Amino acid sequence: MTARRLRLIEPEEPMTDNEKPLKIAIATNDMENLDAHFGSARKFALYEVTTTTARLVEVLEFDDVTAQQGEHDSIDDRITPKVEALTGCALLFVLAIGGPSAAKVVRAGIHPIKRKEREPIADVLTQVRDMLGGTPPPFLRKVLGRSAPDFAIDYAEDMSE
Repeated sequence: MTARRLRLIEPEEPMTDNEKPLKIAIATNDMENLDAHFGSARKFALYEVTTTTARLVEVLEFDDVTAQQGEHDSIDDRITPKVEALTGCALLFVLAIGGPSAAKVVRAGIHPIKRKEREPIADVLTQVRDMLGGTPPPFLRKVLGRSAPDFAIDYAEDMSE
């Protein structure tokens, strides 16, 4: 499987947030929408996201993809190179992902998130920023190096009185 990487090198200053960015991947064929199944995605747009910013940092492009029919050729492994290329991402947004592919993604430390319908990448980024600004799930707090939310501490203090 041929994979091409386009990494963006920005001469300007890095993100000014004092928080650790979350690296996410979005399965896309047109670079504008989340519009692809994992196996059939020709591209993955990789973003670094914080509560206030999101920036495209890399695009992965694949020539050899599966048909979007849910059947994979067991002789020609097209999934492993994609999973390996996504190393370092915490979240993977896709329209669909098969069980064996999802298992490989999870073993790589990436949490797959399936969406029912195509949606603009900008909307996905806004949703991730909003989630980061609220109370992220425990596995993401761990990735981000955050402790439990303050309300858990307040609750524990109330219980000790």
